Amino acid sequence: MRRVYFDNNASTPVLPEVLQAMQPYFSERFGNASSIHHRGQETRAAVERARESVAALLGCRPSEIVFTSGGTEADNLAVFGLTGALPHADGHVITSTIEHHAVMNACKLLESAGCAVTWVPVDGRGQVDPDDVRRALRPNTKLITIMMANNETGVLQPVEEIGKIAAEADVHFHTDAVQAAAKVGLDVKRIGCHLLSLSGHKIHAPQGIGVLYVRKGTILRPMLYGGSHERSRRAGTENVAGIVGLGKAAELAKQSLDRGDMDDMGALRDKIEQTILNEVEATGVNGAGAARVPNTTNIYFDYIEGEALVIALDLRGLAVSTGAACSSGAIEPSHVLTAMGLRPERARASLRFSLGKQNNSDEVSFALNLIPETVTRLRELSPVYNKQTVSK
Repeated sequence: MRRVYFDNNASTPVLPEVLQAMQPYFSERFGNASSIHHRGQETRAAVERARESVAALLGCRPSEIVFTSGGTEADNLAVFGLTGALPHADGHVITSTIEHHAVMNACKLLESAGCAVTWVPVDGRGQVDPDDVRRALRPNTKLITIMMANNETGVLQPVEEIGKIAAEADVHFHTDAVQAAAKVGLDVKRIGCHLLSLSGHKIHAPQGIGVLYVRKGTILRPMLYGGSHERSRRAGTENVAGIVGLGKAAELAKQSLDRGDMDDMGALRDKIEQTILNEVEATGVNGAGAARVPNTTNIYFDYIEGEALVIALDLRGLAVSTGAACSSGAIEPSHVLTAMGLRPERARASLRFSLGKQNNSDEVSFALNLIPETVTRLRELSPVYNKQTVSK
């Protein structure tokens, strides 16, 4: 059976060039990067080259790059590292109602410990109003953490405006850019953030490696204690192979952005949306009208359970998702979509299609041949659909 994968926001395949760069560090180049002998210096040089590549993607100094185990650790280090050095009761954090669980649950933990947290809302397109962030500021606000691109809808947030608000108020600003990296240009100076997270397996690097950008002069309390790795910001022997892979993926991502490859991906995404909306009744795009990353669309299919549609499409060779992979199996509808004002049944009827570098127009055609008839078949089994008047 032919299989097509449109769930790249969950995880991307490692690119051949990335795997090739990593392979020596699983075997002959095995030294500990903290050792001072030849084997150690060999791997240390590889780590620093990768650091330079990631820094070039973000527009920062290599010394401002901290390697982590992934986006979740990077987000947690940003949230807890900035607030953990202060008594929780004396602090205040501003975040949004659509954050990834790595930020959302970290903020909930702070809240349970006595830290005040303001959850700013989003509009029907899934965007934060910067004025809501400004109004939420308090004299004791220590951190603003607002994601750059939403993992479920692809909607981009006005992070540059929020960065300016943070600077005016002299408040630290963190943005989770896990779903923005390699899809749109990143420049930490333009964004105005003190901290920025990204994850390797979202940009065709391996799973288990990530980055937290930490602006020079920003003081973080570490989450891990041990050696002085990563300039004493993240103890533990470096995952050299993963770091090398992430460095290569960052290098390739920058080249791709410079070439304008994302325009082609956006055209494929638009074809998916236009065809489905034209051929399948009672559908719509969640986040339509907002700026979005070019690889992602989130579409509702009324009168169908989204998980049933995911399973039906998977049985025919197409992999998509109902939303965040970390929420797979959740009983409640997506917190992102309900925060945007979708009623629960529509939120549960929504699917995310996310493209990667390996996808092409032939695969899009394959998917578009499957989706309308699969939706029709499932709706014919739905008593709700049979009793309703269909409307957009």
